[in-house]
Amino acid sequence: MTGDAAKETDATPDQLEFAALLCSRVCHDVISPVGAIVNGLEVLEEEEDEEMREHALILIAKSALQASAKLQFARLAFGASGSAGAEIEIADAKRAAEGLFSGGRTQLAWETKPAALHKSRMKLLMNVLQYATGAVPRGGEIKVIVENGNDGMFLIASGVRARVPEHGNLARGEAIEGMPDSRAVQPYLIGLLCKSIHASLEITQPIEEGPVTFAITYGPEAENITGMIG
Repeated sequence: MTGDAAKETDATPDQLEFAALLCSRVCHDVISPVGAIVNGLEVLEEEEDEEMREHALILIAKSALQASAKLQFARLAFGASGSAGAEIEIADAKRAAEGLFSGGRTQLAWETKPAALHKSRMKLLMNVLQYATGAVPRGGEIKVIVENGNDGMFLIASGVRARVPEHGNLARGEAIEGMPDSRAVQPYLIGLLCKSIHASLEITQPIEEGPVTFAITYGPEAENITGMIG
């Protein structure tokens, strides 16, 4: 490929590295339940004891649900979402998030007024939601608040020994040299998403070990990204 076409389509090393980091993140999330499915199938193939086979079937069913939930969430958080229109129903996002958190130590609470969000804002919300779990490493509750219009989105994480998660500077969009490591890829993506839709993220914890608030607000340039339906 030569000339103008090459200039338009050739990816930079940083872009390729970032794409690889995102792929690694998704693979890391699904490798455990998929591996458990494989183990369960091996037990079914080799084991004749009915009780062991029953345990294997339970393991396969549980792991398949976990893998499906992780992939559905990743589709909203990292993918193009597959939506034909510009909006994604909050009910669909809520279902995907609750599937991801099901059986875990962190519970979700939703206070949402609009029925849908612009897909770019939904992608940002899903990433901040997953990132916010780092604020409650011992479990707790994350409340998701989405107001009408352009009032912004808020998440409040509360739990034992709550703290501001690592790499908050990247989530707020601060520049760094080169690419982040694998642990920082999500906050780095959050910073990029904020810039792309003229949003900003503030992370605050007024009281040590108290609730951590993640506030997403929009600048005046974001007025053309409405995408919220009441």
